[in-house]
Amino acid sequence: MRLVSVIIPVLNEEESLPELWNRLDRILHSLPYSFEVIFIDDGSTDGSWEFIKKLARDNPSVRGISFRRTFRKSAALSAGFEAARGEFIVTMDADLQHEPEEIPAMLKKLAEGYDIVTTWRHKRRDNLFTRRIPSWIANRIIALVSGIKLHDFGGTFHAYRAEVLEGLELYSELHRFIPALVSWSGRYRIYEHPIHNPPRKHGTSHYGLGRILKVLFDIITVKYFTSYISRALEFFGLIGLFFLLLGCGGSLFVAYRKLIQQVPIAYHGPLFLVSIFLLGLGIQFVLFGILGEVSTRIYYASTGRKTYTVREEINGGEGAQRPSIDNREE
Repeated sequence: MRLVSVIIPVLNEEESLPELWNRLDRILHSLPYSFEVIFIDDGSTDGSWEFIKKLARDNPSVRGISFRRTFRKSAALSAGFEAARGEFIVTMDADLQHEPEEIPAMLKKLAEGYDIVTTWRHKRRDNLFTRRIPSWIANRIIALVSGIKLHDFGGTFHAYRAEVLEGLELYSELHRFIPALVSWSGRYRIYEHPIHNPPRKHGTSHYGLGRILKVLFDIITVKYFTSYISRALEFFGLIGLFFLLLGCGGSLFVAYRKLIQQVPIAYHGPLFLVSIFLLGLGIQFVLFGILGEVSTRIYYASTGRKTYTVREEINGGEGAQRPSIDNREE
């Protein structure tokens, strides 16, 4: 029987946890799978961890991990991925805005052959100006940069095949970009499951406008890791070449005017200094590219990680009888 691991980061959700567990326990017991539920307490200051400990003592399928302080959701999910033993892995929030009743449909898609099932909050009830509009803009930018055509990157209510997450490293706000991050290692079948997005019942949201800027910086990180992690010189070299061309163009123009037309350099204002600055900037970007190439090679050499991933391998003769020497044609 397949094992399903449900990973739930928790931060001050004492009031939500009892209802969440009652609904989740009922749903999971109705499935044709064995299961484990892993709660990651991200430094809660209320009674969340006490509830999780009591739950784990009474239920052998429940496991809990408590952080010494708040490390945020990416770290919590990383700890959950490392602890999970299931063939299928489901991630969800503890605030009841992710409804456990959606899990059977998500697991069904994995059983049908999909590698990742994401969710799309197509009828959100969050604040229009502080949540929905910034989220819409961010989703469009992420889709454009990553090349993954999804409507909703912001949620963490996902289901994965365990092998998809092997070697994945999360920090900052990168948990929002897992489909994009795993795409660099191969093509995965992704299904976007529309869900209802109920309002939060208890507590307050841990998401604020201040995190939007961090998300935008992480988009740049995702683009680099998904497209240029093994081609650092190409990434920085193209930028450096652009600045070098601008600097050379400006310098040659000033030199031509000075040497051929006898126009003083001072007549061109700051153009000469700007050209020299652009030349230096271009050289720096090229050097960054070389440094990035060296760092990437050191990374792959020290970790033993490959620059490719293999979906499946088959050797000649598997499942077939090898002909004897006597029966081979001359």
